[in-house]
Amino acid sequence: MSAPPDTPVVLLLPGLLCDEAVWRAQRAALAGTECVVPRYGLAGSIGEMARIALSATDAPRLAVAGHSMGGRVALEMARIAPERIQRVALLDTGMDPLAAGEAGAREVAGRQALLQTARSRGMRAMGLEWARGMVHPDHLDTPVFADILAMIERRTPDEFAAQIDALVLRPNARGVLAALRCPTLLACGRQDLWSPLARHEEMQRLCPAARLCVIEHSGHMTTMEQPAAVSALLREWLSG
Repeated sequence: MSAPPDTPVVLLLPGLLCDEAVWRAQRAALAGTECVVPRYGLAGSIGEMARIALSATDAPRLAVAGHSMGGRVALEMARIAPERIQRVALLDTGMDPLAAGEAGAREVAGRQALLQTARSRGMRAMGLEWARGMVHPDHLDTPVFADILAMIERRTPDEFAAQIDALVLRPNARGVLAALRCPTLLACGRQDLWSPLARHEEMQRLCPAARLCVIEHSGHMTTMEQPAAVSALLREWLSG
């Protein structure tokens, strides 16, 4: 079935070390709607990623869905070009900059340790260490987990380093979120340890018109762990 002529182009924004595979099921579910998954390359800031995504299509109207780091890119797009953004979906993401003091220093140290593993032992070895905390325990050592590892292995340490820089220097997006007036979806895996539900509840308090949905039996990688549930939410978001 073809999409109505006024349907916006859908930009599906990947998160850290993710590519088109993270949105594979959703692209299939939205067949008939033009979906674009931008590639960030060696972009080293959220702003640069947002400009790359905005240039991925010349469509004047965009529905933007971002997962994890991609959610931060989506909010930056809304700051840069609010006139083009018709709908926003933010999955397993956040809005705050790096924390001050010891908490921020711990985050930076942890990210740099993973980067050192990637450079010394390879991306797959790093992924085996890092990704185990990103999925529901029931999804460990399953085909879904294998797909996540394969996706990580397709990236390079230099890409990882650039994306770490972008996240360490991420902007404060609270004001952008609070200013959203377009249809907005917030979604989070019930067992997401990286971007927990409490954070999304706080995001909804800032943007009360947003719809908050919990993806059951899922960790951080909701689009791959529970593809049917996420796809159904995105269909509703686009048609609502």
